[in-house]
Amino acid sequence: MQHSSPHRSSPSFVPRLTATTLGLGLLVGAGAGTVQGCDAGNLAEQCGLDVNCEAGGVLEGNASVSGIASIDSFFGAVIDVNAKVGEVQGTIRAELDAIAVSVGLQPGAAGAEIRTAIEGRLSGAISGGLTIRAEPARCEASVEVVASAAAECDASVDPGEVSFACEGSCEVEAGVAVDCGAEAELRCTAQAPSVSCSGMCEGTCSAMGGVDCQGTCKGGCDGVCAVENADGTCNGRCDGDCTGSCELEVAASCEGNCEGTCDYVAPEGGCEATAQAHCDAQAGGSVECEAGCSGSAEPPSVSAECEASVEAKASASVQCTPPSLAITWEWSAMLQGNAMAQAEFRGWINGFRGHYAAILAATAQAELLLESGQGLVDAAGAAVLDAAGDLQGDANLRASIGAACAIQELPVAGNVMASAIGELGASVSAAAEISAAVGG
Repeated sequence: MQHSSPHRSSPSFVPRLTATTLGLGLLVGAGAGTVQGCDAGNLAEQCGLDVNCEAGGVLEGNASVSGIASIDSFFGAVIDVNAKVGEVQGTIRAELDAIAVSVGLQPGAAGAEIRTAIEGRLSGAISGGLTIRAEPARCEASVEVVASAAAECDASVDPGEVSFACEGSCEVEAGVAVDCGAEAELRCTAQAPSVSCSGMCEGTCSAMGGVDCQGTCKGGCDGVCAVENADGTCNGRCDGDCTGSCELEVAASCEGNCEGTCDYVAPEGGCEATAQAHCDAQAGGSVECEAGCSGSAEPPSVSAECEASVEAKASASVQCTPPSLAITWEWSAMLQGNAMAQAEFRGWINGFRGHYAAILAATAQAELLLESGQGLVDAAGAAVLDAAGDLQGDANLRASIGAACAIQELPVAGNVMASAIGELGASVSAAAEISAAVGG
C-alpha cells in the first residue's frame, strides 16, 4: 500500500535560505576561508556540489541527503519504516477483506461492520462464544540489518562483533556447552515422528493412563466429551483425562509421547546435537544475543544520534510468523444434530483461523513500527539538527552544504512519519474490532 506523499515545505527556522547560503554560513562559522581546488567567488558551484538539494530525499526514496552517515541514517530509517508500514497495512487490509467477504460484506468494509457481521454469524451457530487459545506471534529481527545499521551510522561499531539484548528467545548452537546467563534458561526443541516429551508439545500427545488434553481428544475420554462421534468415541474437548490421543493446535504441556515438536528445559550437559537450542529470557530479563532473536531485541549500543535510527531499522526488518490458534465452541440448540450446518460452520472457522492468525502477526509488527516511528519523530532534532550543529567546529564545504540540505528535508521526513503513524494506527484499530468480535 502506497502512502499519500506530503508536499515538501521549508522548515520555519530556515525560510527562503538555500543550501548554498546555509552551507557557506556553517563554513564561515567554522573559520574556514577557501577550499583547495576551488575559487573563493563561487566555491560550491565550482566544486560541483548540489547547492540546491536537487538529488531529492525521503519522497524520492533517497536517504543520501547530506552525505553524513549519522544524519543520512535517520532519513534511511524513515524510508524503511514508511515502506514497512505500507506492507503491514496491505496485509491487514487484505485479511480484513477476506473475512468481510466470508460474512457477506464487500471488500473495504470498516472494522466495525465486519465485527457486527461476525457476531451475527456466531450467534446462530454456537452457544457461549468462541474460546481461542493463541501462542504469541513469533517476531524476529534481522541480525544482519541491525549490525549493518549500527555500523553505517556509528563508525565506532564493528558489524562483525555486534550483539544485543534479547527479551525473548535467542538461538544458540546445540550440542555444545551454553551459558544463557542468570536471566535466561537453556531450552531444547526436538522434532521427530515420535519423541518422549516432558515439556510443551505441538502436535499429538498421548500417554498410558491418559492426559489432560488442552486440544481435541480423539478416542477415549475418561470424563465428559463435548463432541462425540456416532460410535460414542470422543472428537472434541474432554473434561477429564483423554485416554486416546490429544491433538494440539497450540503448544501445550505434555507428559508422554509427542508426535510433532517437543520443547523442554535442557538437561544437564545441554541440548542434543539433533535438537534446536535456544536461551529463553525469564520474565523481565534478557539474554545477550548474537543470532536470531524471537521477541523484543534491544539494538546494540551506539551514539545518541544513532539510537532511534538503528532501532527503527531493526523494527522495519522484523518478520512476524502467524501464531497457531486453537478454537473451540459449543453448538447452539439450532445446530445440535444438524451435520450439514455444523460442517459448513467448521469450514468457515478453518478459513477464519488463517486470516485471524495473519492479522495477529501483522498487528504485532504494527505495534513495533508505531513505537519506532514515534521514536524517529521524537529524535529528529538530535539526529539531524544536533549533528549538523556539531559540524561547526570542523566542517568542510561539502559537509556544510549537506547538513543544510538535511535541515531542509527534516520537516518532509516528519510529515511522512506522522502520516504513516496515523494510517497504521487506524489499521490496528480496525483489526482490533475482529478480536473484539471473537473475544480474542
